[in-house]
Amino acid sequence: MKIFFIVLFPLLFITSLHADSNETNASLKQIKENSVIARKLTEREQKRAQQLKEEAAMINEKLIDIDQDLKKDIWYTKYNNHQIYVDIENDLNEIEDRMKKLDPEKDSDKLLELTRQDKALLNQLELLSDFKVLPFESLTKPQELESAPTIENPFNIFNGFSYLKTMKKKKESFENDLQALKALIDQLTEKESYAKRLNRIYGGDYNLNRIEKLGHELDEIIATHEIAVNTYKLYSKKVDDNVLKVTTDIKDQMKRLFSIATIILVIILLSFLFKYLAKKTISDNERYYMAHKGINFTNFILILLVLLFSFLENVSHIVTVLGFASAGLAFAMKDLFMSVLGWIVVVFGGSFHVGDRVKVMKNGLEYVGDIVDISVLRITILEDITLTTLMHNRRAGRIIFIPNNYIFTDLIANYTHGKLKTVWDGVDFMITYDSNYKKALHLSKEIVKKYSKGYTDISRKQFNMLRSQYSLKNINVEPRAYIFMEEHGIKISCWYMTNSYATLTLRSNIFANIIDAINAEDDIKIAYPTQIVNIKRDQNVIPKGDYEEGVL
Repeated sequence: MKIFFIVLFPLLFITSLHADSNETNASLKQIKENSVIARKLTEREQKRAQQLKEEAAMINEKLIDIDQDLKKDIWYTKYNNHQIYVDIENDLNEIEDRMKKLDPEKDSDKLLELTRQDKALLNQLELLSDFKVLPFESLTKPQELESAPTIENPFNIFNGFSYLKTMKKKKESFENDLQALKALIDQLTEKESYAKRLNRIYGGDYNLNRIEKLGHELDEIIATHEIAVNTYKLYSKKVDDNVLKVTTDIKDQMKRLFSIATIILVIILLSFLFKYLAKKTISDNERYYMAHKGINFTNFILILLVLLFSFLENVSHIVTVLGFASAGLAFAMKDLFMSVLGWIVVVFGGSFHVGDRVKVMKNGLEYVGDIVDISVLRITILEDITLTTLMHNRRAGRIIFIPNNYIFTDLIANYTHGKLKTVWDGVDFMITYDSNYKKALHLSKEIVKKYSKGYTDISRKQFNMLRSQYSLKNINVEPRAYIFMEEHGIKISCWYMTNSYATLTLRSNIFANIIDAINAEDDIKIAYPTQIVNIKRDQNVIPKGDYEEGVL
């Protein structure tokens, strides 16, 4: 039995040691596993923290970009200025309440400080007075639309188009403001979302005031946007109604204008038909001229009557008023009224136009120049260097004012009436009686033909074009040469067509060539003042020529 215990005890001890060893190994293994798990958790937390840090940095960059964009947004800038105005106003009210509670004797220092703050806040309010009203009020309470113009005649069509353009601009402006406001809401919503994500990253207590303020702004702007959308629907409907009304009126007047234009076109076509028939049936130029004038006058009167009855609502009243007004003006301001009447005659008569060259004669004085202006009371001409200034005035370049009533009492010669741009001009020179006058006449005529040929062709075309307007029987524009017997020699007079604006230039050129041609001939002598002196008393001297003196 003892031997059994002696053998068993060591076995039990060895078994116990083995069990303890196994348990220890299991504990060590567990510790190692826990250490690995702890290490993995730490790495995961660090990785997560790094991810949150990077996400926060990205969100901050996004918020910075959004804030930069908001600084450029006009609506948000105005809204912030309005919020500043409201905050200053609240601070001012709070200070005024505190001032009311203070005793002027005991709290004089505090009262003085509050008074200083009150004045500073009042100055700030005055500077921000433009932002007193919420900036979105222009969207919620837009200005009243202008009344649609009444288009009663075609002359008002332009006003209608201008009104349509204005309405289109206002509607587009409203739409752009709504789009800008919607874009602002999207930016603020995105900013709020980023701010909330950033708040969750930092544990839920990060910048809550900022988030609440942002949410308040967003709610206020969203509410304003909803009101603005409804307002736009009503505003757009009013604009569309006015546009439809004006468009309809414009279409009606366009139809009316088309009808008037059709009637006038028919009248004009009939006048051309009658002119054609008159040309075919009337052979006498004078009778055709009178018929042509009668057709034009009738055509003008018919068109005038069509326009009057089409555009004027009550022609009889206008005629009566104009009659009394004309009588009063004619009695009180005769000269002025006659000048206005002269202007009407000039403008509608077509006798004178700006640019025409005219000659004016008054009290024996002559002025030649170009018309530079035709006003209601006077005609203004600029004096040029012409034969008149050369022979009579010896000066040019003056501005001459002619009252319009002058055309009823005095003579105004037009050098360039209608399509005419040429006039007759002439050169005269004297030759001696013993000269070969036939050769001199031939030479001078050939020179005149040579240098005036271009103007001759132009004049012929111009006169042909005036046949339908005037009764022209003789339109011979070829150069002409005449010869006359004068007291002191033979006078040769050559006439030719020349430019109305440059008569002296061609005259000078022709004279120079005539002198050269005569000097080249031995049997032609220019007559000039001469005198023969007899120095022998007993001898008579007979002159070779039949002249004693000649003059140019």
